[in-house]
Amino acid sequence: MRFIIAIVLFVVAFVGIGLGIAERTVFAEADRVTETVELDSTAPVTVVDGSALNAFDGRQTLAILGGVQAGPAPEPSAAPSGSPSASPSPAPSASASAEEAAASETDAIAAAYGTTIDVLGWVGESSYTLVTWDAEAGELVTEEITGAESTVPSPLGSDLWYGEFDGAGELGLTVNVPEDVSLLIVSDGTLPAPQEFSITWPLDVTSPLATPLTVGGFAALLLGLLALIWALWHMRKQRGPRRKSSRGPRMPRVPKPSRYRPAKSSTLLGRAKGRRAARRVALLPLGLAGALLLGACSPSGAVLTEPTEAASATASDEPEAELPHVAVTGRQAERVVERVAATVAEADAAANGDLASSRLTGPALELRQANYAARANNGEIGALPAIPTGSVDLVLPQQTEIWPRQVFAVVTNPDDETVAPVGLVLTQASPREQYKASYIVTLEPQAVLPEVPPASLGTAFLPPDTPFLPIQPATIVPSYAEVLLLGEAGAPNFELFQAEGDSLRTQIGFEKKEERRAAIPSTAAIDFTNAASDAEVVTMSTLDAGALVLGYLTETETVTPVQSGAAVNASGAVAALAGVESSERGITATYGVQLLFYVPSLENPDDPVVLLGYTQGLVAASEVP
Repeated sequence: MRFIIAIVLFVVAFVGIGLGIAERTVFAEADRVTETVELDSTAPVTVVDGSALNAFDGRQTLAILGGVQAGPAPEPSAAPSGSPSASPSPAPSASASAEEAAASETDAIAAAYGTTIDVLGWVGESSYTLVTWDAEAGELVTEEITGAESTVPSPLGSDLWYGEFDGAGELGLTVNVPEDVSLLIVSDGTLPAPQEFSITWPLDVTSPLATPLTVGGFAALLLGLLALIWALWHMRKQRGPRRKSSRGPRMPRVPKPSRYRPAKSSTLLGRAKGRRAARRVALLPLGLAGALLLGACSPSGAVLTEPTEAASATASDEPEAELPHVAVTGRQAERVVERVAATVAEADAAANGDLASSRLTGPALELRQANYAARANNGEIGALPAIPTGSVDLVLPQQTEIWPRQVFAVVTNPDDETVAPVGLVLTQASPREQYKASYIVTLEPQAVLPEVPPASLGTAFLPPDTPFLPIQPATIVPSYAEVLLLGEAGAPNFELFQAEGDSLRTQIGFEKKEERRAAIPSTAAIDFTNAASDAEVVTMSTLDAGALVLGYLTETETVTPVQSGAAVNASGAVAALAGVESSERGITATYGVQLLFYVPSLENPDDPVVLLGYTQGLVAASEVP
């Protein structure tokens, strides 16, 4: 009997282990699903909508095939580019090289992904093929949309994308994007986009019985081994020597007469009585325990009752509030700042104004170009301070779905505490243009920026005449210009601005101008003027209902001789830009001042406007006509 128990346990073990392994191998379902799209389109762009990318859960793996045939087919005697020829071929000619280059261009593949709004904004008026997911039919569907443009530039390197890929012939990529993100595919921008691609999603294939079967099989195997050892031990014990009794064989005992006992009441099984009934009663809890154990090993466990409507209702039934679309994410902003800083550093090293204009605009570009011109005339003039690199401490993007777009960022160099933080205003004029820095403002040493929304929420960029502030942003720069020029006695809005911590007043304020006048020789006279420029005033709301305001003013100082025969001397950058070191007519120098202010909210109208930072530099110089 013991050997039979061991054999039964071994059979159960092998069956359990075998079925457990088969659940994960032979009986396992497919672990991925693939949808293939074959196009017959002449559009230069294919847009794979977020609904198509998220047709199934999980990461999306795309395989894109390039190689659109362009132009006439090659002659029969000519071997395809990159393949061996059946007969010796002549030396390659210039035309053959051109054909090979064209063939390689037809295999080019470029792909990028970003928000659907940004992708469609970049496509613009171009024709494109839209790939979406039809939930009812359970398949990918395509729609060709005809536009006014038949070509597009390369999307690679654009500041719009979360990521980009490129290759030739075949391109494989894996992304994991939400439904509001789309993928853009092009070849070279002139030829039709790649006509075939596939999307593969992983499937969550679970084998709930595999683990219980395998574990149970190994448990049965262990019990079988124990039963086998027990059986062998018992058999060996039965075959051992036995002592013989000296008394001889014992006679069987006479059975005692049975005593009458009244029958007990019926058991839990009803009519079952006696020893057999007791055995049945003892087996009942064991059967229930086995049933519960098998139920726990089932795929979803034992479900006693169905959930009620109250239990199944969750917070997801309520519509979730959609976050506003922002110009960039925090990671995008870091990449944009890094690109801007690298390009500006390269332009500064070469004093290349054209290169600088690819990443600068407005007051920031005007200051750089003036520096380059001065350095071209005088090699001893140094470059302007570089944009810090290393850490983007603040990103405040604009809440918008249209262009132009703007982003405010604060960058620092954590490795060098002597480098002051710098505030940048980045502007993207259109979807296919890069972000350019229009303001580069050095923050004051004691400046404390107000609390702003996180980058994921962004903020509203207000118009210059907004009524939601105690003072209109458009009037802040002219009022501050009067403070610098006229001082407390002459500026009507002098009390509007906080004087404490304003280091610009000590450099070019009214008192400093008076010192300059006193230092001028009696043979010359100096005159100061300033005015707000026509540069855009950028206003960004903060969490306390206040605003950050950036503006630009120009200050001009003119030095002229007041005696006949006297001359005005110039040096440094002024002389380099003016083109003269001495003039009997006089010399005019214009300085650009980029300003960053904090404006309080309507709830605190008596709080002053605070200057948080500025950048001042020479932008023009000339001889008085």
